[in-house]
Amino acid sequence: MKQIVQSFKTGKTILEEFPPPNVGYSSVLIQTTHSLVSLGTERMLVEFGKASLVKKARQQPDKVKQVLDKIKTDGLLPTLDAVFNKLGQPLPLGYCNVGKVIAVGEGVSEFAIGDRVASNGPHAEVVSVPRNLVAKIPDSVSNEDATFTIIGSIGLQGVRLLNPNLGESIVVIGLGLIGLITSQLLKANGCMVIGVDIDQSKCDLAQEWGIKTINPSNCDPVKTVMELTKEQGADGVLITASTKSNDVISQAAQMSRKRGKIVLVGVVGLNINRSDFYEKEISFQVSCSYGPGRYDNQYEQKGIDYPLPYVRWTEKRNFEAVLNAIQNESLNVNEIITERVPLENYNQIYKNMDSSHSIASILQYPGLDIEDLKSRTIKLKDASFKSQKGVLGIIGAGNFTTMTVLPSLKGSGAQLKMIASAGGASGTQLAKKHGIAQSTTDYKEILNDTDIDTVIVLTRHGSHAKLVIESLNAGQNTFVEKPLALNQDELNQILEAYNNHQPKANRPTLTVGFNRRFSPHLIKVKQSMGDSAGAVNIIATMNAGFIPKDHWVHDLESGGGRIIGEACHLMDVCVYLSGSLIESVCMNGLGDKTDLATDNASILLKFQNGSNAIVNYFSNGSKKYSKERVEVYYQERTWVVDNYRKTEAFGVKGFKTLKTKMDKGHKNQFHELIRRTQNGGKPLIPIDEIINVTKASFAAIESMKKRAWINL
Repeated sequence: MKQIVQSFKTGKTILEEFPPPNVGYSSVLIQTTHSLVSLGTERMLVEFGKASLVKKARQQPDKVKQVLDKIKTDGLLPTLDAVFNKLGQPLPLGYCNVGKVIAVGEGVSEFAIGDRVASNGPHAEVVSVPRNLVAKIPDSVSNEDATFTIIGSIGLQGVRLLNPNLGESIVVIGLGLIGLITSQLLKANGCMVIGVDIDQSKCDLAQEWGIKTINPSNCDPVKTVMELTKEQGADGVLITASTKSNDVISQAAQMSRKRGKIVLVGVVGLNINRSDFYEKEISFQVSCSYGPGRYDNQYEQKGIDYPLPYVRWTEKRNFEAVLNAIQNESLNVNEIITERVPLENYNQIYKNMDSSHSIASILQYPGLDIEDLKSRTIKLKDASFKSQKGVLGIIGAGNFTTMTVLPSLKGSGAQLKMIASAGGASGTQLAKKHGIAQSTTDYKEILNDTDIDTVIVLTRHGSHAKLVIESLNAGQNTFVEKPLALNQDELNQILEAYNNHQPKANRPTLTVGFNRRFSPHLIKVKQSMGDSAGAVNIIATMNAGFIPKDHWVHDLESGGGRIIGEACHLMDVCVYLSGSLIESVCMNGLGDKTDLATDNASILLKFQNGSNAIVNYFSNGSKKYSKERVEVYYQERTWVVDNYRKTEAFGVKGFKTLKTKMDKGHKNQFHELIRRTQNGGKPLIPIDEIINVTKASFAAIESMKKRAWINL
């Protein structure tokens, strides 16, 4: 299928070929017939993509600060790699999609195959969209008109926040696409609407619908509004303009009546003059996209609706309200359409976007045969993998795959046959960059491929166990990024699948991405300690940094929390350095009432050989301090590993400080994995150590709940 994407690296807007997405849980698969180009939002993204690195930095000063902090902790080269990898990821354009349902995911009952629907899907021939971001189109509403559903909901949410009453005077500043729709919705609500725009053609169009208009090029908008409202001032002002100027917000306050309301839907300068607002006690509010539910993972991704009696107008119900307004002809969108362009001629819209006076551009999609969309895999290059070892299939194409795994595999001798991603775009871009032969949106293509002998699982934590079990059942050597599992039941099922392969000689390997033990810094410490170190004391600290509580990693179902999901790294470091399995665990979380998803805790570990360790996992530290630090104490000797960049030894004769660029062991880990896959040898990490560390992470949570030591 074809999809329009924006490259922030080259600045080009491209029509790319990707495999069609699979329908996800609580989602709907849609074959697109039309989509609307949002000139305001998309122009901003296209212009940002075309800007130089300096201009990009000026537009995002907060990101510049993050980069500077990362340079201090990670070093210059790793930071630059991260920045350029991020810029190299394509951004799908568009969010006003109309089409017909061709598949429904698990948990979806309100849609059926063949339904015409509007959604916030991108400009692509096939889109997979969560159910709460999809609405059925009434029979009397055309597909073209329905493309205005999503962008109309942005304006409608602004109206709902303004909460105008019958007969009130409302000013709409900016008569672009959203402004023209918003003006009509306000008029249908019984308001006297005054539209403001410097484009006379847009003013003329609004006047045809009975909307009073002001062109600031010809008069003072504040004085004119005062005249039209009999010197009372506007009851409300809705800003749908896009400008960096602070004049708009100032004028909005000046034309408002005392105790009036201003709602910002667009993007304008917000250097507010206090006296403008203070003297009139003006209320100011910023509208968030389509309405309640936006950016809420529970609502959007999991499909959990808000109860109607308590949240009357969610984003989905706003979609339906806009469609109803089009159906009863209180909202006229057909006259706003400026051009209709076939998908293959997309550049007709995008190449002139910075100077275009178009209001609404509609993309028309070819009616592809449904059979043409059934294949979930595309071939990017011809390659033969017969009789080769170390042939990889990669499941997951997120940031970790992009920035860490694929760069680490370079020079390893691995043969990269296939990569799977949910949407197809990210996987295909990575395949092109790293020479992967095929891109798919069906991970089972990887599991069932007879050429592939090693599956790399790099998805979100909640899917690890399922994919590992399926991979082992398919007889594939399996590498999974930590954690292996989120609970004991998942671990038991994995071990059952692993042990089902008999005899042991025919058993596929199972490896977890505990990469720290492959860092040259920890290898040096381990080699120096030798086999005679005896019991040791270890302090391992991860200054993990704050992640908002609504992030998926804190969700116990999809992320497992940061202790199970990330602190396990340091538990493995302690197992590796002590040379012993963990015997018992005790964890204390920060505060009196600790959340199970805590990310501020100290974990005490007792080992079978008498060693002790403390794993500190903190999210409340400074980003300017090292992210990780490992200290080892034994026989009047001390080792200190600082962020895998610097290792010092005290009481160790002949050792000089080891300094490198940050090296957490990823490259060594993957190169050794491929070497052993191709040549044979012992497992990369002993399976009993993998199981022990995984169980210890579960025990840490149980310990916190029971306030007691937990024996493994």
